[in-house]
Amino acid sequence: MAVGNIKVLVVDDSSFMRRILIDIINKDDELEVVDFARNGQEALEKVLELKPDVMTLDIEMPILDGLKTLEKVMKINPMPVIMLSSLTQSGTLATIRALEKGAVDFIAKPNIMFGNNKLFDIDKISNEIINKIKNSAKISRGKIFQKQIIMKKKNEYDEQQYMYKKFECCNWPIVAIGTSTGGPKALHTVMSNLTEKSNTSILIVQHMPPGFTNSLAKRLNDVSNYVVKEAENGEEIKRNCAYVAPGDYHMEVSFKNNKLCIVLNKNPHVNGHRPSVDVMFNSVAKIDCPKIGVIMTGMGSDGAKGMLQLKKNGSINFGENEESCVVYGMPKVAYMLGAVDYEVPLCEIANCITRAIKKC
Repeated sequence: MAVGNIKVLVVDDSSFMRRILIDIINKDDELEVVDFARNGQEALEKVLELKPDVMTLDIEMPILDGLKTLEKVMKINPMPVIMLSSLTQSGTLATIRALEKGAVDFIAKPNIMFGNNKLFDIDKISNEIINKIKNSAKISRGKIFQKQIIMKKKNEYDEQQYMYKKFECCNWPIVAIGTSTGGPKALHTVMSNLTEKSNTSILIVQHMPPGFTNSLAKRLNDVSNYVVKEAENGEEIKRNCAYVAPGDYHMEVSFKNNKLCIVLNKNPHVNGHRPSVDVMFNSVAKIDCPKIGVIMTGMGSDGAKGMLQLKKNGSINFGENEESCVVYGMPKVAYMLGAVDYEVPLCEIANCITRAIKKC
């Protein structure tokens, strides 16, 4: 790749933060900061003028804040946008809303501290910033802000042809959902369209750091008929509830005193992630009950092997198809392993889950 091939626009009202970001980005030979903007209005003008490949966008800015800027960018020039967020409650919630509106990823602002004239925590996030910019630049602009896609491919879900698996037990169904890049928007679509509770429990792993998964759960709770919450260690899994794995914790399930409960742990990262979709899928696969697995947009392969275990243990599995994925990574690997029964577009996943639940 040529030097400066990925052109980045940095948008932040803090001159100090702009300097940090520009220095980090320009140190990589494959990246080039073409300009910066101090507020959303300046950003819109420079997006049209410079046509950057990726934009980093602060949420809290004067004149035009990050969310309003993002909405306008998606209308005039859809492009990969990475949000810069504080770890405050308002900052994390705004980040979730931004991901629903088309931002492809986010970076938690570093905790800047001074001691003996030294700056801490910057090196810790440098690799994250560089990797997320490079990964975002690979995403097709047509995937950034797409409307509902109705096309289907590969195995089309056909209720008349599908022979539902039978279960020996009478426990209620568990729906296990795993996703990563592009996931908050996909989860919003699925959870808002699950209009029937059906006495089902839902377990969700979204690759996300601490501080953001609680805001994700609250946001999903606002749009869903299910009670959605961030999972707590040891709590009983109840019907008509959905549980989001907390950032930096693996989520598993286990029987305690004849009750199915959440088990959280800080075991080593799996596939580079904690929480890991594979860990959750493998755990659910061991439970003797009707199971439905769902794997959606995301980079890498996390969840593919776990989904195969789900299938071997009687689960009906759905994967998001390539056309509607922001990143067709995790679903692709799961499909190639033979773990996916049906690939369907995002707009059909909730209907598929509902129909599968009724047949359990």
